[in-house]
Amino acid sequence: MAAAANSNSDNLTLDKVREALIRQEDTIVFRLIQRANFPVNSPTYDEKFASFSGSLLQFVVKETEALQSKVGRYENPEEQPFSPENLPPSLVPPQANPPVLHPAAASININEKIWDFYFNQLLPLFAVPGDDGNYASTASSDLDCLQAISRRIHYGYYVAEVKFKDAPQDYEPAIRAQDREGLMKLLTFEAVEEMVKKRVEKKAAVFGQDVCLVDNGNGKCKVDPSVVSRLYGEWIMPLTKLVQVEYLLRRLD
Repeated sequence: MAAAANSNSDNLTLDKVREALIRQEDTIVFRLIQRANFPVNSPTYDEKFASFSGSLLQFVVKETEALQSKVGRYENPEEQPFSPENLPPSLVPPQANPPVLHPAAASININEKIWDFYFNQLLPLFAVPGDDGNYASTASSDLDCLQAISRRIHYGYYVAEVKFKDAPQDYEPAIRAQDREGLMKLLTFEAVEEMVKKRVEKKAAVFGQDVCLVDNGNGKCKVDPSVVSRLYGEWIMPLTKLVQVEYLLRRLD
């Protein structure tokens, strides 16, 4: 195997990657708050609810991603579709900037795992039971949440690349041995993960509070801050590390 680093990856720094990840925290928190404006609205996910094939959610995801594909959304490595089958090609000329990632990034898409935990585990934690009839808005909001979470997780490509570039001597032996467990240990920093969980919990408490002109001390958050901390601790950070491991295993190809 021969290393195939892109020269432009020298412009990628850990500080820039961290800044991007912190900005994405804001987006995720706000999108969860937006989704919490609606109850569960279960007909959104009923495959027998409408005349088209699949559920309303599946229809919205497929049609929205088809349009986004035409305008070049999925030319960005961290943007991964949830319905990748038969996506139309981009009609927008590609950017002239050289890539910063190894081509292996293009083959890694874990959106099936994201879809599964979002609907089966996360959504019931913050969407109240009920049905208000706003099914199209619910589906659109779900997709916004899914895409923000997916972007954050697949940004692991860049985290892995910058860490590899900073210390190839640490990563190359595990890569050559295809040692997944060894790579996971190299990528795990528990103190940093705890700091991230505390930061997103605080953001959820600040961004999601109901604002009153008279402070009566009874502020209520639109999304339980502990749920956002749990989202990061149980799903986002572990799956980001999974993406990093999958990327690094191919990094020397």
